[in-house]
Amino acid sequence: MRQPRYVHPRLDGNERFRERRRRARVRRRRRRLAAAVVLVGSGAGLALGATVIGTGGRTHEVEVPPAAVDKLVPLRPRPYPREVRGVHVTMALAGVPGEIDKYLELEREGLNALEVDVKDENGTVAFRGFGVPALARETGAARPFYDPVALARRVHEKGVYLIGRVVVFEDSTLSAARPALALRRRDGSRWTSNAGLGWVDEYSPAVWKYAVDVGAAAARAGFDEIQFDYVRFPSDGDLSAIVYRGRRAEPKGATIAGFLAYAARRLHPLGVRVSADVFGLAATHDLGVGQVPRQMARAVDALYPMVYPSHYSPGEYGIEDPNQYPGRVVEHSLLDFRRQVKGTHVALIPWLQDFSLGRPYTFIEVTDQIAAARRQHARGFMLWNGEGVYTREALADS
Repeated sequence: MRQPRYVHPRLDGNERFRERRRRARVRRRRRRLAAAVVLVGSGAGLALGATVIGTGGRTHEVEVPPAAVDKLVPLRPRPYPREVRGVHVTMALAGVPGEIDKYLELEREGLNALEVDVKDENGTVAFRGFGVPALARETGAARPFYDPVALARRVHEKGVYLIGRVVVFEDSTLSAARPALALRRRDGSRWTSNAGLGWVDEYSPAVWKYAVDVGAAAARAGFDEIQFDYVRFPSDGDLSAIVYRGRRAEPKGATIAGFLAYAARRLHPLGVRVSADVFGLAATHDLGVGQVPRQMARAVDALYPMVYPSHYSPGEYGIEDPNQYPGRVVEHSLLDFRRQVKGTHVALIPWLQDFSLGRPYTFIEVTDQIAAARRQHARGFMLWNGEGVYTREALADS
């Protein structure tokens, strides 16, 4: 069959991993050097040109001369394919022996990107070790679904771009194990959504750090992009009953954009892109969940609007039954996103519906959405099916 085209060579899957290990060794040398400077400086005043800062009982800091350490150049992310054409894979499926290879066979049909769960809606983390934060192990969140280094190596051997999905604020595991980090009710009990799932506090620095630490573990293992999902405030359940213990006097949109900016600052030096999933209507309406595309676009490399036609209410965009006109829905939504992010460098890559809900979705409905995304000059598309079954022929190049 026809082989798809790529804009990047089939790189050695271990190359970036080896470079990350080299940089880790350099960082350890820097820390040892800094510690040595502190010891020498305490006995001899100034050493190696170090400067002691602070008096009167304040904490003393020692500034190591720039010449004494290597200056690290941040790694550059693997280039995007010319047009992103990918699918989502759950951690459960990724953990089945040989299953990833079945998805990689879609490369013959045109697939060039794969998104794999790193942390899911339940708060489960897909692997242990590899720099996974201690909190994931302590709470039982870390599970041995797959080896991320081996997975990244196998994906890259096929020339496929690898995205790690990290669910952020919906996290039943962490909210149950660490009540101080959970969204609570006024009576102190744990708040849950209509589906009975717990959430963690969007304002908590500890929650921010935990989610990004999980993403960093995947980045160091060789993933090319960390994509944050459920990066928002809750949208269902008794929202009026929520108590935000760390609430700040700022709009919700500023909080979500702030988290993404923090994530990008920490993850970009590891050589990965940072992206976020966003409701398909977020560019059309204020949904009250803190997803403001213009603000989010300033912090991330890509936004992934979830433009599933079955999720739009009757009459949206003047369409009586959006589920019957998938292409029109996708085009209207992406047009609003393009207007919102105009002037930024963010890539728009929509999640398209490849599942049936309300009516059957076949090759015709899926390719209708893809054609609409191309008309709106999207950077590509991703197909979503919770069961992991995809319309292979839809992945072909245009």
